[in-house]
Amino acid sequence: MPEACFDVAHLGHVEMLTNKFEESLDFFTRVYGLKLSGQDENSAYLRAWDDYEYCSLKLTRSDTTGVAHIGYRCASPGALERRVAAIQASGYKVHGWIDGDDSHGRAFRFEDPFGHIFEVYYETNWYEAQEEAEKAALKNTASSFTGAAPRRIDHLNLLSSDVTEFRRFMETCLGSRVTEYIQLDNGRIGGCWFTVNNKTYDLACTEEHGGGNARLHHVTYATDQREDILRAADIFLQNGVHIETGPHKHAIQGTFFLYVWEPAGNRVELANSGARLITAPDWKPIVWTETDRKKGQAWGLKTIESFHTHGTPPVEH
Repeated sequence: MPEACFDVAHLGHVEMLTNKFEESLDFFTRVYGLKLSGQDENSAYLRAWDDYEYCSLKLTRSDTTGVAHIGYRCASPGALERRVAAIQASGYKVHGWIDGDDSHGRAFRFEDPFGHIFEVYYETNWYEAQEEAEKAALKNTASSFTGAAPRRIDHLNLLSSDVTEFRRFMETCLGSRVTEYIQLDNGRIGGCWFTVNNKTYDLACTEEHGGGNARLHHVTYATDQREDILRAADIFLQNGVHIETGPHKHAIQGTFFLYVWEPAGNRVELANSGARLITAPDWKPIVWTETDRKKGQAWGLKTIESFHTHGTPPVEH
């Protein structure tokens, strides 16, 4: 395990592309339960009810689907400069500084070997309720909640053809640590779970089985408890949302989960990991073998085949 540097504080936001903007926005606000902080011609800035930043999901109008970029907030201005220096020296593709958007200040963009674009930033806009109805009853929470009502952004899962190389990218550029991974019989790593802080993970990368590049597997928001996910399943059913799989419990990371597809086909998850944190400074990554994985999830039904093949944007065969 590399020594934790903690220059990067946490996963900040994901920019998701949709070719059905109005339908996707209605899903994320009315059904999924995110809050609309603001909107411009091309994008809606969304957040869960206890996300402190102005935006944790930037939903952008497009002719395709998938992820446009992933943003991580650094711990300080100095930490941002250290990360930028490390990224510039890494040999990975660099896009350079951008001015930011409605949700945060200037950011430094770079790219993994598989086409996913990342950015690191420090200056951010804290959310402030603009209407009385948005204000939380308790001053120590960010806002009120509606719909399925996830509490905060939790993680995302990206797809790549070489998880080992993606691991090197995450460790080098973001200072991430691996908490769990899948070791396949053929020697490849089938999946890796990363953290930049004491959460069990904020990003996962699994093998691409669909032949695509720079694809998204899913974006996940966290709920307070398992019962929230059971209630969400009824909300999704009532609103005609495609429930792909769950509620079940993952063996890896032990999360209770539910996966659905939003109207444009991007997969989103609601998950509850309980109070599990990585507090050991000398944590040794948990290794899951191919035999382990063939046993399936911790409990629940067998994982549906589309979970292993579906990603966005879709691949035309």
